[in-house]
Amino acid sequence: MGRRAVGTLTLLSPLLLAQAKPVLVPDVSQRDIEIVYSFTGAELLLFGAILYPGGRLPSDDRPTDVVVVVKGPTQSVLIREKEKVAGLWVNAGRLRYRSAPSFYAIASSRPVERLVDERTRAIYELGLDSLQLSPASNAPSEEQGRFQEGLVDLKRRAGLYVEAPRAVEITDDVLYRARVTIPARVPVGRFTAETFLIRDGRVLAAAVRDIDIRKSGFERFVARAADRSSILYGLTAVALSVLLGWTAGWIARRT
Repeated sequence: MGRRAVGTLTLLSPLLLAQAKPVLVPDVSQRDIEIVYSFTGAELLLFGAILYPGGRLPSDDRPTDVVVVVKGPTQSVLIREKEKVAGLWVNAGRLRYRSAPSFYAIASSRPVERLVDERTRAIYELGLDSLQLSPASNAPSEEQGRFQEGLVDLKRRAGLYVEAPRAVEITDDVLYRARVTIPARVPVGRFTAETFLIRDGRVLAAAVRDIDIRKSGFERFVARAADRSSILYGLTAVALSVLLGWTAGWIARRT
């Protein structure tokens, strides 16, 4: 074999190796979700297929797993810790996180801790205990852990942080699907639906689809007014409150 042929194979070897790995073809049931006054939540169906090299399934009996993660836009969050002093609850400490996801839901074919090690979970943020929340202070690790647990607990109780092991169904090692509930209190913005293909403790493939959640109709008008003209919006809200209070009092006196 000549030097030119060897050089060509060297250049093409990364492509040949890439083709030897499976590929994910994901999709979601809704790419756009509009929030109106009657919005009570939505259910997303995340589905897709696993394309194996040459169309051949793995010959061994080792399982192939799929993990789906839906994330909302990141936001800055301030967590306060309360302490009971002389019978009264007072703020004892606080910690701000610069980039906490406003929504996080993970569904998997098996519990994630059984699929990959702790380091891999941290790299891909697979699981609530593996979120990288970026605290804004250099607090001790023990204190950061305590506040992070509090933040996750608050979000979980609000339905904004969800873990659903064994919620991904895989058919014939090729087709997969999972359902993720979007609560009524979900924030608006650009969401991502990430799908990971895992085998032998390694992430073999990953794919992302975007989801837009936005307000519509009167709710959108109010939200845009509050964002673009906050002073005028505040004055209008106060004026309407005074007017409604005066009207209610006038009606009560007339009756």
